[in-house]
Amino acid sequence: MTKAWKFDFGIGDADVGYTKITDKTDYLPERGYGFTDISRVTARDRKQPDSLKRDMCIPADASFRVDVPNGNYMITVGMGDWILPSCTTLKANPGRLLFHNKAVTAGQYVKESVAVYVRDEALILTFSGPVPRINALEIEAAPNAINLYLAGDSTVTDQPDNGFPYAGWGQMLPRLLKHDVVVANHAESGRSSKSFINEGRLEAIVQEIKANDYLFIQFGHNDQKTDEPRYTEPHTTYKEYLRQYIDGARAVGAHPVLVTSVHRRFFEKNGQLKDTHGPYLQSVRELSGELEVPLIDLAEKSKRLFEELGEEESKSLFMWGAPGEFAFFPNGVEDNTHFQEQGAIRIAALVAEGIREASIWPLSMYLR
Repeated sequence: MTKAWKFDFGIGDADVGYTKITDKTDYLPERGYGFTDISRVTARDRKQPDSLKRDMCIPADASFRVDVPNGNYMITVGMGDWILPSCTTLKANPGRLLFHNKAVTAGQYVKESVAVYVRDEALILTFSGPVPRINALEIEAAPNAINLYLAGDSTVTDQPDNGFPYAGWGQMLPRLLKHDVVVANHAESGRSSKSFINEGRLEAIVQEIKANDYLFIQFGHNDQKTDEPRYTEPHTTYKEYLRQYIDGARAVGAHPVLVTSVHRRFFEKNGQLKDTHGPYLQSVRELSGELEVPLIDLAEKSKRLFEELGEEESKSLFMWGAPGEFAFFPNGVEDNTHFQEQGAIRIAALVAEGIREASIWPLSMYLR
């Protein structure tokens, strides 16, 4: 029997079949659900018809946790306020953007369904935005959802909350997909195509991935590193390791997709972007043709974006912050490789664009 959870938020009576959640419902292990910090939650009852719509919790950068088995889930969030407009952003831990600034006019009520991938037996949803509201939450296992697995490095991975606004593009991809597709981000900082495999990370994906799922593969940043555990030669061993990802996906009937490395932010004096990846990019393009694997040329797409913005404005996409600008980087930061959240959102949009352009079917059908 499929397990499901249904929560009614606010201080009025619970709707039939729903568990009531108030601003005093803190998370307890024995309860298995609740807000992780109730000091950031308030509640209101507008005393209008409909038990789900009349009352709500107002979670100001607050997280709601539900202990669930690992797997795929579809969550449906009900949002609205009888007397005020609302605007809510929702993330699933760690920092995966599910929807951004969802606006609901006063007196209206909307439901938004999104997909999440749970690995640590806990679904943690963080609500923020200018005027956040949560009226109802439904969680249902989605064993038949399509999984989009990501294998890659720090530019792709789910960056931890204590590094905000540091983000990988894989964290921002869920908001661009309908609830039929679950993003399973296995990318990890500092890994090359070689070290990812030698640490057993590809094997972990192969053990989960099923027919008609997808595996997106982006490596290259760390394959250039000279240390033995990570270095691959671009024309030989780099291709050989990438083939293992392709073969692993195809062995179970899943679909591999190659992604060229997103560019670093280094400019030539003439205003053009400097190519710091060199032959690694060409090797991915060649392998795509040799093995008939769809290609998303994120290197070319990011090059156009960064050059369009220019040397100064492109800093707004990367981890460039003045002292005191970012809470977790009090001394400031100047990083030309890694993205802040707004940059990761832009790069994720380029990936979605690449899915459409490459006619990756049926995945392209599930883009928002």
